[in-house]
Amino acid sequence: MDTSEKVGQYIEKHEKWQDELSKLRSLFQKTALTEEVKWGAPTYTLNGKLVAGLAGFKNHYAIWFHQGVFLKDEENRLVNAQKGVTKALRQWRFEKGDPIEPDLILKYIHEAIENSKAGKELKPKRHKKDVAIPPLLKETFNEDKKLAEAFEKLTPGKQREYANHIAEAKRDATKQKRLEKITPMIKQGKGLHDKYKNC
Repeated sequence: MDTSEKVGQYIEKHEKWQDELSKLRSLFQKTALTEEVKWGAPTYTLNGKLVAGLAGFKNHYAIWFHQGVFLKDEENRLVNAQKGVTKALRQWRFEKGDPIEPDLILKYIHEAIENSKAGKELKPKRHKKDVAIPPLLKETFNEDKKLAEAFEKLTPGKQREYANHIAEAKRDATKQKRLEKITPMIKQGKGLHDKYKNC
């Protein structure tokens, strides 16, 4: 099945928004963008770079601009769908009865294309993820300072393995058992899976 058929299927699947998504698709097809399917949805790229996408949801449909943060958005149409999570991505959301204004939409798409050509890109920062410490582990650190210090010296990856090992246990008794098992390992500076790494 080629890309065009896949996009057609995606639009058919969103019965509620079929006409609207088809109209938006026809606007993208008037541009220099390449139609692809990524993450199961229609996506439009320029020289392999993500520019925009279409999506249908339960109560709305939308255009995604992958570097939408750089769009002027003079008409105030764009929203950050996940504030605090997405930095560059912006969404133009349409609800039932909202007009599709071809000239305006094309203006936004063309601006996104120009921004892509100019290399405007906000890359996600690959920063260290904070390790979520489960309550039982936190309590134990308060009681056992040496354990807390040893845990701090571990790499973030090893810290995460231990934290998840405790958090994933369903029962308190299992959590406690696991804690007893890992305490000496942490104090020795070992990782949870170290013994398997040299096999």
